[in-house]
This record gives sequence, structure tokens and C-alpha cells, in this order.
Amino acid sequence: MKEYKPEEIKYLKIHGRTAGGTAPLPLFWTGSGIELNVKGSELWIEVEVDYGLYEPWLGVLINSAKVSRQMLNKGRYWLCLFRGMNENTVKNVRVIREVQAMNGDPECSLVIHSVRADGEFLPVKERPVKIEFIGDSITSGEGAVGAREEEDWISMWFSAADNYTALTARELNADYRVISQSGWGVLTSWDNNPDCNLPKYYEKVCGLLTGEKNEKLGALKENDFSAWQPDIVVVNLGTNDSSAFNTPEWKDEATGRHHKQRSNSDGTFNEEDLKAFEEAVSNFFSKIRKYNPKAHIVWAYGMLGNSMMPALFRAADAYQRKSGDRKVSVFQLPNTTDKTIGSRSHPGILSHEKAAEELSVYLRSLL
Repeated sequence: MKEYKPEEIKYLKIHGRTAGGTAPLPLFWTGSGIELNVKGSELWIEVEVDYGLYEPWLGVLINSAKVSRQMLNKGRYWLCLFRGMNENTVKNVRVIREVQAMNGDPECSLVIHSVRADGEFLPVKERPVKIEFIGDSITSGEGAVGAREEEDWISMWFSAADNYTALTARELNADYRVISQSGWGVLTSWDNNPDCNLPKYYEKVCGLLTGEKNEKLGALKENDFSAWQPDIVVVNLGTNDSSAFNTPEWKDEATGRHHKQRSNSDGTFNEEDLKAFEEAVSNFFSKIRKYNPKAHIVWAYGMLGNSMMPALFRAADAYQRKSGDRKVSVFQLPNTTDKTIGSRSHPGILSHEKAAEELSVYLRSLL
């Protein structure tokens, strides 16, 4: 067995946003991780894990098949990814963070320090397509695992491997990245907090994280967009913005700031607040285009209701008329049903598979 630091492995492929450093290599977002082609019988990785509330989970795929999913304890230690396999065959190994970046837990972190193997590393093929997914709990894979009666808000019920992002990328033979956070929207969170929107943090590596540890790992640095340019950006936001119209006003007790997306007496959305949502969507189109000049931008929405769909079409149309940008579109995802629901009243694996099936067909037509 020989030990390697990440920077010593010539053919190590890194998935997900990083601040550029690999000593150690932090895994910030859902689906972030490493990929290796290994010819040998045994492979280990050394991880360092911390958390205050929500423990990270790690998934392992060998030759695209999921072989392991485990909760990680605090500390620095070695994990065996496989052993006893045929030393003469090449195994494609992918290690992924199964849980989203945890905005609510400043201690939550997962880094890779070293790799240990008894064989050699071979080149990992570049996939012909790159996709960036931006979303909320659906895109984080919340509810993709677990029985439908589970309602505890814990990291056990998240899965990066069993959600539509990974399944779509696999169908299109694409590399992908995920930027997502449960409960957040394009304008406000489900409870009307205007600070909890993804566009606000898009320029950073993982700007929604807090805590000294995450800052030292580079989460708050400016993201280097030139290092990884997607062919397609898929945005799946709006579900929590819709919920905000039906939840109480948000108020910051420290500053007195408050916000509320209002509903009319007949249950329809207040026109002024709906326009604020549409403007946020249009502005996010502009921001995404600024950093991804050649990508198709697809706003894909509808797995937990489609009440914001008319507003999304209007926002996309307004952006197109203002910018002249024709590489944007809106796509309706199939709604989750009683048969496809997962835990925490979120889409289950069957719902994610259906969404990936339909989205892949549409994205392939763009490519």
C-alpha cells in the first residue's frame, strides 16, 4: 500500500466547487467528491469530519454502481472503499458527499486528506457535457431515501446519488455540479427570509456556509468560473418562493427587518409581490449568463406543484426581451404523486427517476 496526497495523484478528478486548494480537499456541496480509475485490489481514503448538528454522509460508487452509503463520525480516520478485488482490472471509483452544504451548522465539514492504494491510477475520461444544477431541497435530494412516513429533519434522508441531478448527468454522460439548499428560493426562503436566496451567494465557492472552519477551507472565496464552464445550467427554484405566500411574515428581532410575500383574500398571489418574484428570476438569469456566457439556461420546475409556472414564463420572456438572449427556456418537470412520494413529503427515488427521464430528453435536444 502506498499513500498519496490529492495533489500527488496525476489522474485525480475533482467534482464540485473548490477554492483551488487540495491540501486538504474540502467537499462543500451535494454530489461533490473525487473520481479515480484504479488498477489494484484495495483502496482507502483518509477523511476529516466535524459537525455540531448534522453529520455528513458519504457515498461510494464503483463502475457507476452504488456500493456504500454511510454516516460519518467526527474525527480524522481512514475509510476502506474496496478490498479484495481483482488487482488486474481497472475500477472506476467515485466518492461523493451525499448531504448538502449545511447553512444551519457552522461546524459541519468534510475534507479528504489522503488516498491509499496498492496499485496504479489511470486517466479518467473527460465526459463530453458539463451541467450545473441550482436548486433547493429537491435538488439536494431531501426525501430521496427513507420511508414516506419519516418527517425528522436530519441528514439521513438526503441523497446525492439518488436524485434527478445525478440521474440526469448519468443519462447524458455528463459531469455535473450542484448548488442547492433546502428551504431556499430565488427571492426568499419558504418562511419569507429574504437573506435565504441562492442568487445572493452564487459568486462564492460556497458562500452560504458559516463558521471559521469553512472560511479557512475557502468556502467564502470568489468562485473561479473560468475553471469549469457548463454547457447547461439547470435552475430548479420557486417551490419555496411559492410557500412563502402562505407562511407568516419573517422578522429579524435584532434589526427589525421584516418581509412577507402576500396572498389576496381569494388565495391568489399579491400582484406586487409576484412581480418581485419575477424580477428576481429575471435578475438571476442575468447573473448566470454573466458567469456562464455560452451555456443554455433551463429553469426546470414542478416536482412539488407548479403554482409559479406562469410567473416563470413571464420572467423568462421579460429577460429575453430585455437581453436578446435566446439560450434560455422554462421546462415543466413531472409532479410527484402518491406513488412517487418519498420521506419528508418530498420527491422519492421514483419521482427523481421520472424527472431525470423527461429532463434528459429535453436537455439532449439542446445539446
